Amino acid sequence: MLPHHEIHRSHRIGWLRAAVLGANDGIVSTASLIVGIAASHATHNDIVLAGVAGLVAGAMSMAAGEYVSVSSQADTEQADLKRERKELDEDEHHEKKELAAIYVSRGLEPLLAEQVAEQLMNHDALGAHARDELGISEAGTARPIQAALTSAATFAVGAVLPLLIVMLAPETDLIVLVSSASLLFLTLLGMLAAYSGGAGVIKGAFRVAFWGALAMGLTAAVGSVFGTVV
Repeated sequence: MLPHHEIHRSHRIGWLRAAVLGANDGIVSTASLIVGIAASHATHNDIVLAGVAGLVAGAMSMAAGEYVSVSSQADTEQADLKRERKELDEDEHHEKKELAAIYVSRGLEPLLAEQVAEQLMNHDALGAHARDELGISEAGTARPIQAALTSAATFAVGAVLPLLIVMLAPETDLIVLVSSASLLFLTLLGMLAAYSGGAGVIKGAFRVAFWGALAMGLTAAVGSVFGTVV
């Protein structure tokens, strides 16, 4: 009989979150910046320059923010593992009882819970406590560099999309075309992210498009109110 392989998506959480966040921010922030500058009646060159500057600054900001955030999570995980390793060295018996109590709280009989705790600790004591006591698993382990690079790269990809529209669209229709194309990109991104994560596609597309439209609308309003005709 062939082994049964189930498909799970939890291992995608780390990189999927960073990728979606990066691409979404790239589209929304760059498109909003472009629309806001265009609404202020700036020249086409100024609009392009602002978009490129937003792409570079945004990508670096995303990389730095993700790295700092995920590094803090990684530091916390390592500190917890270090403390757990120390407790295992000092009182392994107590730690075994603690692990068994966790399994009892999850529904196992006390005797079976003790047997499970003993066997798991004989195999990998720290791994068992990390997973069942601390909630730290290989799939959810913080990876700062991966998160930073993913966010920066996907932000840049997202930001390039509205920039391409600016370069190709006629100046008179720039705001409409950039807004429409960006909303389309955001909708597709939301659908892709929802599908990859196993969530509802329509709901995922709507929430991404809604916030993108709101951001562009507010920025266009600011540019229109405070802009100066050149």
